[in-house]
Amino acid sequence: MPRQFDTPLPIDAVLDDLDRTLDRHNAAVLVAPPGAGKTTRVPLALLDAPWARDKKIIVLEPRRIAARASAERMAKTLGERAGETIGYRVRFGSKVSRATRIEVVTEGIFSRQILDDPELNGVAAVLFDEFHERSLDADLGLALARDAQTGLREDLRILVMSATLDGARVARLLGDAPVVQSEGRAFPVETRYVGRKMDVQVERQIADTIATALRADAGSVLAFLPGAAEIRRTQTFLSERVQDPSVEIVPLFGALDASVQDRAIAPAPKGTRKVVLATSIAETSLTIEGVRIVVDSGLARVPRYEPDIALTRLETVRASRAAVDQR
Repeated sequence: MPRQFDTPLPIDAVLDDLDRTLDRHNAAVLVAPPGAGKTTRVPLALLDAPWARDKKIIVLEPRRIAARASAERMAKTLGERAGETIGYRVRFGSKVSRATRIEVVTEGIFSRQILDDPELNGVAAVLFDEFHERSLDADLGLALARDAQTGLREDLRILVMSATLDGARVARLLGDAPVVQSEGRAFPVETRYVGRKMDVQVERQIADTIATALRADAGSVLAFLPGAAEIRRTQTFLSERVQDPSVEIVPLFGALDASVQDRAIAPAPKGTRKVVLATSIAETSLTIEGVRIVVDSGLARVPRYEPDIALTRLETVRASRAAVDQR
């Protein structure tokens, strides 16, 4: 039976079912809505399973900030610090030790790990979080893990987790693996559509919308923009419109230092509000406490491979429906 936790989360309702499923099968798919707690609760719940005893669980995250934040959150749940029972490995930094049982890694790190050790010795399970993002590294990692499972390690467990994924399709890729569904906990969301003015910069419109939202509603704001340049420009425009000293405006994107990212996702101090200007980095595996308002530009910056020149370029496109639902 999975361990018990002090703070209840929606995902708790299916942990027993998931435990039984992975006891009988070596692959499964978990579909749970955003905020259910799958990222930080499922690895801890599986840690005491008989098949995981004295072995590691590897959790794959699509982004460095999500890997660090989820590891820190799980370690805090156990009353520890990252690097003890819970550790992480990301580009430009890691916190692991001999005592580490759960290792949170980015997808590119895992690809190198399994290429160096195809049998994944000492690893009980590989958990693919937020798999709906479908990056090349995630797809390659799943293919390599499945190859190791079918050819070398029948006892290796593979769990694919997502909030917006069609679980049945991925289950077929895993040999008709069982699908566990969490209903989660939904709260009413009011959607207000602000029409796009094509003759006005998107950054100015976002700044105006945020300023209006701050005047109309309480709570902190999370705004999605396609890239760092748009975030910087929006930050400048917003600083001109919002003079309240109790409102802190902070950026959040991948190239920032870890300390700046941590400041962005930390709860706003009592009596203050926060406006987080983020790229799609904040879509998955992160919950920023105190946010009641989300302003979405509806745009995302994605890599596009150009076969004629054999190079990959970044292109600004409309965000997918799955991404917008996740936001």
